[in-house]
Amino acid sequence: MKFDVEFISFFVVQTDGEEGQGGKRSKHYVTMDGYDYAESELSAFLDGEFAKTAKRKAERNPKAEQVPTKIGMFMTEPGYDLDSNPNYNLFARLRTASTLDQFMGHADELVTTYMDASAVRGGAMFIVRAKLNQYFDEPFLFVFKCDFEQKIARITDERSLLNKVEMAINAKNLKSIMYPHMPEPGMMEVRELKIHQSSHANYFEDFLKYVEYEKSVPELMNEQVLGFVQQYVEQVYEDQPEVIERELEEMDLWAHSDKRELQEKWEPQQVVEAASIMVEQKPDLELKLKLGHMAIKALLADFGDRLHIAKQGERYVVVMEGDWLQFERGISPIELLAPEPLDVLVERLKRKIMEEEREEVFS
Repeated sequence: MKFDVEFISFFVVQTDGEEGQGGKRSKHYVTMDGYDYAESELSAFLDGEFAKTAKRKAERNPKAEQVPTKIGMFMTEPGYDLDSNPNYNLFARLRTASTLDQFMGHADELVTTYMDASAVRGGAMFIVRAKLNQYFDEPFLFVFKCDFEQKIARITDERSLLNKVEMAINAKNLKSIMYPHMPEPGMMEVRELKIHQSSHANYFEDFLKYVEYEKSVPELMNEQVLGFVQQYVEQVYEDQPEVIERELEEMDLWAHSDKRELQEKWEPQQVVEAASIMVEQKPDLELKLKLGHMAIKALLADFGDRLHIAKQGERYVVVMEGDWLQFERGISPIELLAPEPLDVLVERLKRKIMEEEREEVFS
């Protein structure tokens, strides 16, 4: 996958204080066409990054709330075209600039807009227009950002030993924007772009104020579960509006807490039915829970089929079944076990829990 550079602008962003909370300024170093770029040191630094950025996978609905690579969509009001979006217009001007000076002017506008973001770090920015002639006549736009590396030194001689290097950059932690998004080779989505940055950062979200992102799978699950809860509460307490309001407030607090415990409100069949609706839409939804100090990871589809939750007294029991049992590295005596019948185990568990609860009463 070879991208041919048409124009590239190189800027340096400098900040005072951490995260750009102090003064911020940018300096334009050079703007080159493809011929000058090919002869410059920049080509050795950046050439491999175009294909790497294009091939980097991203999901419209990420499996986690914080992910490094996202697909963004230009926001438009109903009935309005893409050219009503300021972010799209800036990218479009860079893609259609016909001269070096035009491209440099639009690139400077982009960097200035970036400087207005809430958390800006010092570093180098490269705004590049490049074509993938294998598939397209239209160009792509790449925005690369390298933060300055801290405590970088160059070995000198026996006397001075080290010489501190100012404004050092490394392509290893390169942040990027690619527009348009290319979901597959030969496909171009002009309404979408792809951003890549640290998973906890949101520099590009602050910078691209008119770009929106699809919700993550956990966010969609939360919304759907809360919808089921609301429907259930309204049915059970149909003629009691005050109770409905109180129950929904409690459920909202539960849904948005970091550590959630079993609510013990629904019968198993109700849970299975609600889960099946979600599984039908996305079969690979994960289920993660902790039983005491033990972590359990399964699929939501396993609940009620291969994974069951029960209660004996005040203790919770999770029962899992499968066709095989495999161990990871590190041999243990457990691997020599001849499993006892399930009914024997259940009786033993009942006796154990009853004895422990009796001891707690008399202690």
